[in-house]
Amino acid sequence: MEPESGKDKATPVPDSILKAALLQRACEDIKRILAIRTAKPPLSQLLQRGSVGDELWQRLLRAEKEVEAEVKDVVEEANALATNWGQTIFQSANEMVNNASVRDKVAQLQAGGRADREWWDKERASIQSKFMQELDEGKAADSSKGASSGGVNSDEDAVLVEGGGPASGTPSGTKGSSKKKKGKK
Repeated sequence: MEPESGKDKATPVPDSILKAALLQRACEDIKRILAIRTAKPPLSQLLQRGSVGDELWQRLLRAEKEVEAEVKDVVEEANALATNWGQTIFQSANEMVNNASVRDKVAQLQAGGRADREWWDKERASIQSKFMQELDEGKAADSSKGASSGGVNSDEDAVLVEGGGPASGTPSGTKGSSKKKKGKK
């Protein structure tokens, strides 16, 4: 199928798609900037110690300059698409990058939470079965004790409770209330 005559031109791309692509480009620039900023101090220390060569440091500086040029290009294109958008495009891109990283962390925590939950459920079931085993062994030991003593309850097993303790309301050694009534004069 060949294009009809008069329709040789490609259809123009909508502004919304151009803006979305430019915003995605700005997001990638933000990620690169963050990577360079985090890599620069440790690389500087390694260079001072002589652990890495000067070539690696020069590569980092070139990458930094490339990102700066890319940022300027994105700002110019943003201003061409919408007036003064170049001033805010990187703020929006930074928010998008931060939002994506938070979502990733939440997803990792939820996945880890599920695994932890499964582990704790298994652990609880294991502990519960051990506890029930101990209870069954304790009951078996109690029944064997009862069988060896003849199974008769004696009065020695009873507990003797005396009255006048702290729960009785009156202190021990006093009887009733010893308040005196005063009369009117």
